[in-house]
Amino acid sequence: MEKKKVILLVEDNPDDVDLTIRAFEKNKNLNILNELVVVRDGQEALDCLLGAGKYAGSAICPSVILLDLKLPKVDGLEVLRRIRENDRTRLFPVVILTSSRQEEDLVKGYSLGANSFVQKPVDFDKFLEAVRQLGLYWLLLNQPPPVK
Repeated sequence: MEKKKVILLVEDNPDDVDLTIRAFEKNKNLNILNELVVVRDGQEALDCLLGAGKYAGSAICPSVILLDLKLPKVDGLEVLRRIRENDRTRLFPVVILTSSRQEEDLVKGYSLGANSFVQKPVDFDKFLEAVRQLGLYWLLLNQPPPVK
């Protein structure tokens, strides 16, 4: 039996969370969504991935992490840095999904080990298409690293 694939969405903007959920639901016919776990700040993301805080003993192993940069508590670049320095999480695929248009964020994201950097389209239909393509690639085409 194939293991259930999980997407971790790290996003504090409720509208963007709703749009992402709607985009994945609209693309369910492509079998690209098994489970979507949503966390709303950087510290919660780290707790979820490392099995700390309210996630003690239940760390997840996502097929892909969709990471916003502008987050409360711990910003997205710091979350990415901590993911990459931890032996258990360092190989998890991380897609920065952000509205940032700053080249500095792009460069820092890649230098910290992001696998991809996607600017959130403002137009809903384009956003749907971007999420569809992300799902197709990271959940169906990409071969994830083995989980420790």
